[in-house]
Amino acid sequence: MDVNLHGTFRVSKALAPLMTGRKASIINTASRAGKFPAMFNGAYAVAKAGVVMAKELGGMGIRVNAICPAQIRTDLLDWQLDLESKFLGCTVEDREREMCAAIPLGRIGTIQEMADLAAFLASEESRYITGQAINLCGGQLMEL
Repeated sequence: MDVNLHGTFRVSKALAPLMTGRKASIINTASRAGKFPAMFNGAYAVAKAGVVMAKELGGMGIRVNAICPAQIRTDLLDWQLDLESKFLGCTVEDREREMCAAIPLGRIGTIQEMADLAAFLASEESRYITGQAINLCGGQLMEL
């Protein structure tokens, strides 16, 4: 909670005066877990759900959005796949195939895809987008 929620809030609060009056955008990293929590992961899910602060900063002209990634190829995901495969008694490749079977696009996302979404949210092309928590999950979590 202190890092994922309070840390994000404190940094945004500290930067807001420097951003006021400019075309400004804050992009926080939330998580699919903030919308669809896993068992025994409640504090993390609550912290990630709380990082969209558009109402607080919108009056200052600051747009705030969040990226909600699911499985993205990182060292942490590789560690998770290794741990889960050992626990389940299968290979890492089998565990990854099983994970990908639950993703409509059938693959794990990339860091570049996160960067591309962040670049869009920071750009003028998204100048009327604020208060959104955008899923980056290959279709695992579909919302209206």
